[in-house]
Amino acid sequence: MIWNEAKECMSRDELSALQSSRLVKLVDYVYHNVEFYRKKMQALGLLPGDIKNIEDIVKLPFTTKDDLRENYPFGLFAVPRSQVVRVHASSGTTGKATVVGYTRRDIDVWAECVARCMAMAGITREDTIQVAYGYGLFTGGLGAHYGAEKIGAMVVPMSTGNSKKLTTMMVDFGATAIACTPSYLLHLTEILEQEGLIEQLKLKKAICGAEPWTEKMHKEIEERLHISAFDIYGLSEIMGPGVACDCEFHKGLHVCEDHFYPEVLDSATMKPQKAGETGELVFTTFTKEALPLIRYRTKDLTSIDYSTCECGRTSARISRFKGRVDDMLIIRGVNVFPSQVEAALIDVEEVSPHYMIIVDRVNNLDTLEIQVELNPKYYTDEIRVLEGLNKKITHVLNQALGLNPKVKLVEPQTLNRSEGKSVHVIDKRKLY
Repeated sequence: MIWNEAKECMSRDELSALQSSRLVKLVDYVYHNVEFYRKKMQALGLLPGDIKNIEDIVKLPFTTKDDLRENYPFGLFAVPRSQVVRVHASSGTTGKATVVGYTRRDIDVWAECVARCMAMAGITREDTIQVAYGYGLFTGGLGAHYGAEKIGAMVVPMSTGNSKKLTTMMVDFGATAIACTPSYLLHLTEILEQEGLIEQLKLKKAICGAEPWTEKMHKEIEERLHISAFDIYGLSEIMGPGVACDCEFHKGLHVCEDHFYPEVLDSATMKPQKAGETGELVFTTFTKEALPLIRYRTKDLTSIDYSTCECGRTSARISRFKGRVDDMLIIRGVNVFPSQVEAALIDVEEVSPHYMIIVDRVNNLDTLEIQVELNPKYYTDEIRVLEGLNKKITHVLNQALGLNPKVKLVEPQTLNRSEGKSVHVIDKRKLY
């Protein structure tokens, strides 16, 4: 056992006792350090002393992404900025980011959790791992990087953007593992096949996450690259990658329950679901210092299994995600909401408020096309004018989404109207 992996083989009673102890400390911590939680608890008539064990978690209030936005950027931080050594951020529905802070200890815990996940995948200090997640405000790159270093592997921080160079280095450096999105790995696979490099690879493992992927895609990756692929889960608000990962038996993702407490709740009543029943995944962070969160609603739909896995780990396992409660899209690891598009277009007078988002997967990479209706007042068939307007709208949407979509201008009254709730998204990826 390494990197505290022994915690994953504790009995359920031992784990419950540890979780109870940590929840009591967490509630006292946020009550005295985060005004938002203090007011929430006071509104419910709760004091820290009212929380005595893990079963009392149901008494506590929920936290949502809207709460993070409304307290942008640092309103939910529990420590002074002088103790925050790093921030990451993810996009929000209005274009304003949700900001996550980390203390030095938070970074260390994060690295340990990712190291555990990599250990589950069989990665050791003998491996050379290419990190092909994006680096920067997105948590994927640095999260995987620090975890791989923690385990002692040699890290090649490739990021994304130059696929040909990446595949060349996979061969030249003798990479035995790679961390990236599953769709990007399939894209790399095509390049490797075209270049006749598959047989020259030393690749054995892939740690894939940041977007949903099907079992079919999982098998295709393994068969075409002759490797074992593992699913890693995380979200910026909770920590980043490393919250959960599957083992060699691929029967659910093991949650690092000593740091993150999972609940699966009925999204309508917010009451606990039984093991095996589908519901919304909710997390409480036990050990985070800079941005501790209580009962954070992820909007992800899954089920949970508390039985001991064939690998021997007793930590709870969450199933492959079945969808989301809200309308968020995950495109190449970036969160995109239809309302972001609407908010961006509303100030462009040359277009109408009618639009359609079309998401597809071409050559194993997610594509984003946004069809926008022209305002009848500005309608023209003059190519030069349309090209200029297309360029303008593409820039506006790029700034709002953090992605570079393909913009297609359509004639007025072209897009379908709905008497009920408008349909703004066509997702052709068939992820579930």
